[in-house]
Amino acid sequence: MARTAQTVLIAGATGYLGKHLITAFHRAGYRVHALARRPESLAGLAGKIDAIVTAEATQPATLRGVMANVDIVISALGITRQRDGLTYEDVDYQANMNLLAEAERAGVSRFAYVHVKNAEALPNVAMAAAKSRFATTLQEADIASTIICPSGFFSDLAEVLEMARRGRVYLFGDGSAPMSPIDGADLANASVAAIEAGSSRVEIGGPETLTQNEIAEAAFAAAGEPARISHIPARPVKWLLQAAKFFGFGQSLGALDFFVNVSQLDMSAPAHGSRTLAEFYKGLTDAQAADPARPLAA
Repeated sequence: MARTAQTVLIAGATGYLGKHLITAFHRAGYRVHALARRPESLAGLAGKIDAIVTAEATQPATLRGVMANVDIVISALGITRQRDGLTYEDVDYQANMNLLAEAERAGVSRFAYVHVKNAEALPNVAMAAAKSRFATTLQEADIASTIICPSGFFSDLAEVLEMARRGRVYLFGDGSAPMSPIDGADLANASVAAIEAGSSRVEIGGPETLTQNEIAEAAFAAAGEPARISHIPARPVKWLLQAAKFFGFGQSLGALDFFVNVSQLDMSAPAHGSRTLAEFYKGLTDAQAADPARPLAA
C-alpha cells in the first residue's frame, strides 16, 4: 500500500494510458499531479486529481518549479499521432529529457518511463530510436528509475477490428509473430506495482499471448464476419519506408514504420491483468451498436 504522503506527477496525463495512470495512482493512495497542455482534457477525472499542472514539456522554462514536493514522476509522454509539426526527437526524447532535468533539479526520488518492449532492436525506426535514447539516458542518470516496457496496447489494435468490419485484415509478414497486448487499466495497475517494488526495468504483457493471425481472428469474431486475412510481405514495405525517409517523408510515416517492424518481432511478455482482447473488442462493438455515430476506437 502506498504511503498517503507520496505525490506522483504524471506526464502525458491526457493520453490514453495517462488517464488510466491517474485512476491507478489515485486508487493506490497517492496524491496525483497531472501535467497537461490542455487542462480541460482532464475534466472527467477531476475527483482523482489533486493538482493540474499546466506546462509544455517541450518548453523547459514552463517546467520550472512544477515538481516541488513531488516524490515520483512517471512519463507516458510520446507521439502517438503526428501533430503540431513535432518530431519523435522533439517529444519522445527531448521533452522527456526536459522532464528528467527538472526532476533531478527538484530532488524527485524516482522517475518512471513508459517505454516499449524491443525498442532497442529497432535503431533505424525513428520512434523506437528516440524512446531508446531517452531510456538509456534515464538508466544512466543518478535518479532511481523504472523503465516500463509494455508489449502493446489494446487501443492500438482497434484498427484491426475496423479492418475486420470492412471485411479484410491486412498483416505484414506471415502473421506468426506473437505479442501480449494489454488493457490500459491493467497496464497502469502493473506500472504502479513495478514502481512500488523498485523495479529498474520490467516487461509487461496482458493475460494472453496471441499471434498476429490470432489477433485478426479475434477481430473477425467480434465483428461477426468470416476471417479474411491478407499477408503483405514485410521486406518490400520496409524498403519503401526507407526510400520515403530518404526523400523526407519519414516523420509522417513514423507510426507505420514502427508497426511494420514491431509486427515482425516476438513481442510476448509476462502476463499481467485480466481483461482479454476479446472483451476489449466486444466492448467496442457494443458501444458502437448503442451509438452508431460513435467512432470505433478505444
